Amino acid sequence: MFDKVLIANRGEIALRIIRACKELGIHTVAVYSEADADSVHMHVADEAVCIGKGPSSESYLKIDRIISAAEITDVDAIHPGYGFLSERAHFAEVCESCNITFIGPSAEAIKKMGDKATARETAKKAGVPITPGSDGPVETEQEALKVAKKIGYPVMIKAVAGGGGKGMRAVHNDVSLVQGFHSARMEAEKAFGNPAVYIEKLIENPHHIEFQIMADKKGKVVHVGERDCSIQRRNQKLLEESPSPILTADLRKKMGKAAIKLAEAVNYVNAGTIEFLVDDDGNFYFMEMNTRIQVEHPITEEVYGVDLVKEQIRIAAGLPLGKEFDNLQPLRHAIEFRVNAEDPFNNFRPSPGKIELYYAPGGHGVRVDSHVYGGYVIPPLYDSMIGKIISYGRDRQTAIDRLSRALDETVVKGISTTIPLGQVILRDVEFRRGKYSTHFVQQLMEKSQILQGDESKK
Repeated sequence: MFDKVLIANRGEIALRIIRACKELGIHTVAVYSEADADSVHMHVADEAVCIGKGPSSESYLKIDRIISAAEITDVDAIHPGYGFLSERAHFAEVCESCNITFIGPSAEAIKKMGDKATARETAKKAGVPITPGSDGPVETEQEALKVAKKIGYPVMIKAVAGGGGKGMRAVHNDVSLVQGFHSARMEAEKAFGNPAVYIEKLIENPHHIEFQIMADKKGKVVHVGERDCSIQRRNQKLLEESPSPILTADLRKKMGKAAIKLAEAVNYVNAGTIEFLVDDDGNFYFMEMNTRIQVEHPITEEVYGVDLVKEQIRIAAGLPLGKEFDNLQPLRHAIEFRVNAEDPFNNFRPSPGKIELYYAPGGHGVRVDSHVYGGYVIPPLYDSMIGKIISYGRDRQTAIDRLSRALDETVVKGISTTIPLGQVILRDVEFRRGKYSTHFVQQLMEKSQILQGDESKK
């Protein structure tokens, strides 16, 4: 096992990884920007190194500074968390060249699956269903129009190096395609340093279902069930649950086999997520693979009784998957709601600033993963998520009721959050029936009279 691990991230995921390391008896090194000088993760770690100014381009995305911090503190391994450098193949290569273990998949696997166009082709060769689309990146608007005409509108433009809803545009005609093509490329260039996009058929009213993969260096690959991530705003997840309320046992089995097959096709090692779109007829299509731990991993942990982050570290150290990953069966139902510092009543405008008062929910069946506290100042420089509230229980109804109760008792004063919207979602009849798609939040927001009734709770 490793003696010392550096966490190349910030916020709640950095804190989550530090906790896992401590339980494994591993010393930890936190890196932080000047804007995160008061963040909990750098105080909880055994050592902390400042790596630059606030903007991520001058700190958390600086490979040379992170490697320097790792060499100065003499660490054995680096855990990238999610976001930032977690899916940069070059970062994994640099770690390897410096004799530092990268806690994640190989650089080769990241290249194959991190590039969305290459991942689609890999899935196709592995016999995993994919949506009709372009053969690789689309370079010009003329080529984009040709592809759209061939597969038929509506289509989705997606960034090759995308994630988090960036560089994505749904278009329904030639005019919106041309506009969307250029705006998606500009957004992709700004977010990922890569403007390349590809085009695929848009599945209308889809369900976004992802399967958690764990694979060790001995060649064993398992899936740890699925998560339904259809509750989204602006193509970014807001609420996730496991198991999915729309999957039958037969469909779950087919999708699980497909996910494992794809992971095996690229000799995948460590934690990863295979994401699918599922239509109302039960047809599923490969969408992308995330070659890292996911934000929503806690619900899988609570449903299956495993620790995915600790297992990531064990796998990277060369150990086989633990026995708890044999014959996995869901033990209960879990739901996660992302608490973002943004105003759902004002087009989700970011709401950075000082948290005047903070009280986290508790009680039986509630877990909170967060790095904030009363008096903490949320920087305007990073993702708006400030925490995740997870509920779990013997069945879906229990999990919903517990999450509703937990959101009601959460107190965050001084900023706006997505909590009022979460309360509306959990009360919605269609959601409680498990009848929702990726358009659910948009449709809910259009019911302005419902949200106006919750305006006083902001």
